[in-house]
Amino acid sequence: MRTGATGVVVWVASALLPTHARAGESEVIFVDATKSAGLDFRHWNGMSGQLYYPEVVGAGAALFDYDNDGDLDLYLVQGNLLGADGDRGQATVPWTGDWPPRDRLYRNDLEHGEDGASVRLVDVTDESGIKATGYGMGVAASDLDNDGWIDLYVLNLGANQLWRNEGDGTFSDRTEASGTGDARWSIAAAAADYDGDLDLDLFVVNYLNFSLVTHKTCLTERGEIDYCLPGAYQPVPDLLLRNDGYGRFEDATADAGLTSARPGNGLGVLAADLDRNGRLDFYVANDLMPNHLWINAGDGALVEEGLISGAALNADGEAEASMGVAGGDYDGDGDFDLFLTHFHRETNTLYRNDSEPGAPTFRDRTNAAALARPSWDATSFGTAFVDLDNDGWLDLAVVNGAVTFAAGRPRTKDDPFPLDQPNQAFLNVAGGSEGRRFDPAPAGLLDGAAPLVSRGLATGDIDNDGDTDLVITNNNGPARLLLNQGAAGDDWIGLAPRLDAARGHRPASGVTVRIHRGAASPLVRLAGASGSYTSSGDPRITVNPAGAEVSRVEVQWPDGTVEEWPAPPPAAYTGLVRGTGRRTEGQKEDGE
Repeated sequence: MRTGATGVVVWVASALLPTHARAGESEVIFVDATKSAGLDFRHWNGMSGQLYYPEVVGAGAALFDYDNDGDLDLYLVQGNLLGADGDRGQATVPWTGDWPPRDRLYRNDLEHGEDGASVRLVDVTDESGIKATGYGMGVAASDLDNDGWIDLYVLNLGANQLWRNEGDGTFSDRTEASGTGDARWSIAAAAADYDGDLDLDLFVVNYLNFSLVTHKTCLTERGEIDYCLPGAYQPVPDLLLRNDGYGRFEDATADAGLTSARPGNGLGVLAADLDRNGRLDFYVANDLMPNHLWINAGDGALVEEGLISGAALNADGEAEASMGVAGGDYDGDGDFDLFLTHFHRETNTLYRNDSEPGAPTFRDRTNAAALARPSWDATSFGTAFVDLDNDGWLDLAVVNGAVTFAAGRPRTKDDPFPLDQPNQAFLNVAGGSEGRRFDPAPAGLLDGAAPLVSRGLATGDIDNDGDTDLVITNNNGPARLLLNQGAAGDDWIGLAPRLDAARGHRPASGVTVRIHRGAASPLVRLAGASGSYTSSGDPRITVNPAGAEVSRVEVQWPDGTVEEWPAPPPAAYTGLVRGTGRRTEGQKEDGE
């Protein structure tokens, strides 16, 4: 640990780089910029002493460019009060704000100086017209009506909301008109073009059948009252909404075949081409139930192949308490592997993708990658594959927080919510039985001053300097902004895949990007905002070519077409607009 000139705490980790990267050691440095950036959001779960289950579940965040000025703005989801006859003063931790609890929108006013860009987050909730006062859980940020402006879909305990971006700094509530107001307990959503018609559909993940009427009192083995586990309630089916291209949606759940599988206790969702056949699939993280892998058949149908593919259970054949999900090519073999976060006394799980085109196959390689033991005592939620040390290999960020007092500490009057746990980072290094393993970064790297009850993790390049920054949401606590201050160098490449220019250069979601580097193996990245937990990240990607010369960039679009572009300029973001690249027949071998 060291202290910067401004007095903020700077946490540093060092990792020996693989031989193809820069020689020597690379520092992983995160600066807690929450206060300096003006981020004053504090989540309130409205707990009233009744231990209502939703109090420990939320809430998330979205990093997205709502004003199209080239930098990432921030949306944060708020909780509310359950019970207590609506009297917020009766909560265990009373609400002290000047307004009713609500979601908040912060505009990023980057200030550029000699020492780089400084993030300034300005609360523009009032002028935006957003009045999201439900019991919030998650948020998905995408252009849902094809007008070139990113909209917000907010997931709630109760009716969800779709906020349409009007392009003038304001949002309008289009929930009823769009047909998206699912009234069940929704946790997360993925906006992705599953049917290949170049607009973004919505896969909505629902959790449990909970209400104040169905609330149950749960006890520990010692007879003490505690928060329930998901088995106390019935699961609620997920929802697939097909976009008509103009921001109106129809329920395609049954037509797509989602009713063919037993509902799961859904908490996380990822959209990606997981079986390498050119179509977008959906992976759903279910809490204490087998996970779902919905393979896209290409005719509007989704086929559940979680069990047969090996991605539903761990290596011991057990369903785990899956919460967050991340997809990325951690081993450099060109496909997307899966990482799942779980409850304490389980391990987080790494599934290596061994799929042949059209034949999804996953294997639990958690122990082989040295990820089992470090996660045994943690209850983990938000997660992401991210290159923390800018060496070209994807590392892992994981945020933690308990959900039961039995897994945390006993409650006291001075500490009524003792569920805080340290967050974790794992650096991808050479070694292990299969060539790659993950080494834990030093404790505190992602914690700032002290651990909190972390839930959401939104990742993105907030200061546009070529590395990935983090926003961490904390249940009943402050949101934190951690800026990555590791040396990205001058050869980083930023890519922004966008759908056709005729409808506003809309950010794409779930697309596969390959950065070819001559004789070196390609860097394969997933562009889009899904995954993690209750949160939505930067749709752009940044890569460090690790000393190799980039020859070309290739994008596989959701409709199966593949286009390529010559090497983009370094140290800048380049838009890759569908229809402007050279169309190819598919992935080429390097050197062709």
